[in-house]
Amino acid sequence: MTEQESFTLPPDTLNEIGVLKRREIEARILGPVIEALSNEFDRERVVSRVRETIVGIARRQGAERAAQAGDTSLSAFASTAGDWRKGNAMDVEVLEQNDEHYSYDVTRCGYADMYRALGMADLGAVLSCNRDGSLIEGFNPDIALVRDQTIMQGAARCTFRYARRTK
Repeated sequence: MTEQESFTLPPDTLNEIGVLKRREIEARILGPVIEALSNEFDRERVVSRVRETIVGIARRQGAERAAQAGDTSLSAFASTAGDWRKGNAMDVEVLEQNDEHYSYDVTRCGYADMYRALGMADLGAVLSCNRDGSLIEGFNPDIALVRDQTIMQGAARCTFRYARRTK
């Protein structure tokens, strides 16, 4: 059991402020902590450990979302997307949404803009993008995410392709 798993936190209600604002608050704390640790230890190992921890958190948050929704379908998952879009956080083009597929492109990403503005463009994928695959695993492990590109990594758009795994 990891240190993070050794205690139980109360229910997480922070997304009520919008995920973009939440990520900014987290980045303003984690960025300096990562830098301080990187001055003492190998930066690659520090960032790797942060990535692993955030992936675990995202997986648990996905399971919590599924429990709150009482449904692990793609439709239920899609209905939770409002938190990520609050505060004009992104522009999205939905391409397909049904029981088997939920596909969309993000054409403007306020998260990428925010990390760049904070001088943390190199940490944006670690602190935000890496959560997406783990979040859906926690929500429903029978749903896969394929994302070939992200704005955070310099592409013109993020390509989110969720699909129910075939058995």
